Amino acid sequence: IINQYGGKMTTEKLEQELKQEKLNSIYLLYGEEEYLLDTTVKKIKKLFGDMLLGINYIQIDETNISSLIPEIQMPSFGYDKKLIVVKNSGLFKKSKTGGRKTSKTDNSFQSKIATFIEENIKLINEAVILIFIEEEIDAGNILAKAIEKYGIVCNFEKLKPAQIAVRLKAICNAYKVKIDDRTMQEFIENCGTSMQVLINEIRKLIEYAGENGTITKEAISLLSVKELDSVIFDLTDSLGKKNITNALEILHELIYNKEPIQKILVTLYGHFKKIYLTKLAIEYNKNIVEALKLKPNQTFLANKYRQQVEYFSKKHLRKILQELIDLDYNYKQGNIDINVGLEAILCTYCG
Repeated sequence: IINQYGGKMTTEKLEQELKQEKLNSIYLLYGEEEYLLDTTVKKIKKLFGDMLLGINYIQIDETNISSLIPEIQMPSFGYDKKLIVVKNSGLFKKSKTGGRKTSKTDNSFQSKIATFIEENIKLINEAVILIFIEEEIDAGNILAKAIEKYGIVCNFEKLKPAQIAVRLKAICNAYKVKIDDRTMQEFIENCGTSMQVLINEIRKLIEYAGENGTITKEAISLLSVKELDSVIFDLTDSLGKKNITNALEILHELIYNKEPIQKILVTLYGHFKKIYLTKLAIEYNKNIVEALKLKPNQTFLANKYRQQVEYFSKKHLRKILQELIDLDYNYKQGNIDINVGLEAILCTYCG
């Protein structure tokens, strides 16, 4: 079934349309949730049917974008339709100071494609399914507006924990495995909000629990790989509770698991900066979510930062931040071993 209407569509609505085997002629898919975006593209390809690369299946990117219009015009010999996937074309990028700005040539080509779609929409509806895949788009982009008029535009935003929980529970139910709401919440807090990571981790837990089994907090602790940010929360808890042994064990485990020490340092600095900003937000009666600029899928972190604020005074937080900055500088100058320096800072604040 080919729909011939345009507009913005939510991820859920698009999934529902594809489940009903409804295809549109033009799609513009973008956003941070790569797993769901990739899954959607696979569903469209499956509904499209047999694909022969170079005949009825064409791949286009920034290097060969000039061939887009000729490919739309050229019949797919022996096939009713042609599937054209245009990925990271560079035509929808936002202009940023210091970054790549949209050139006059790009603007001209965007206009050319937009005009072509406008004037040849009947041909496209009859002979082509066109999918544009981008990391981000400029909503004011002339081509994006044309696609919104004649096709489907869908932003694959990072899902909120409640939305993630619904999807993961559906997977568990399919395998007849139980998990309660609190355990699911802890699982998401530990492993982050990337659907690809979470699905990989939940599959391990499903296998471990077995049919008619139950996923427990103990199993999550035993089997799941924690996201770095979640591990840093644990490390900070140990610092706040003056547990030097546990703090160093967490650090050494991160290093053992080949987490780059520089990344650990940067993440730890960012974490303490957010604790400091939380401290100020509470002091001046400001909204913590706004103060930390948390995304919609990260709002649950506000309570976790609020809890850790109690461990440290403003004076201590400023000192920790300065020592982490100094360590970064001295390490880059070759004045100190970064592992030794980081352990020294941890020991200082556990003492």
